[in-house]
Amino acid sequence: MMARTTSIYGALLILLGTGSFIATKAPTALIPAGFGLIFLLLGVMARKESLRGHAMHAAAAVATFGMVATVSAVPKLVHLLSGTPMERPVAIWTQSVMSVICLTYVTLAVRSFIRARRARNEAAQ
Repeated sequence: MMARTTSIYGALLILLGTGSFIATKAPTALIPAGFGLIFLLLGVMARKESLRGHAMHAAAAVATFGMVATVSAVPKLVHLLSGTPMERPVAIWTQSVMSVICLTYVTLAVRSFIRARRARNEAAQ
């Protein structure tokens, strides 16, 4: 289940980065797409049972890094939405959306890890 979810989140990040790049022509706008590509690769790796645990933990780490790297844009988005002129509004939107995507993924991953641990513990009893 999380392998597919990881691939979907990867696709979302690729779309976000591509859309931002089209809107701005700034190469840094493709950063979310780079994260998305990593997610896609990890999602594909996780389809193999022997790699699943490592791939899912790596994806959670990548998502955590992505969230930490972009969360500083969220307060800027609040100012932008309140009408305060801000430099590079597309970048603020892109980083804020990436932060939310990554936070959501981390939340889902942690829930999945907890369920997997409980299932292993129940199977061992």
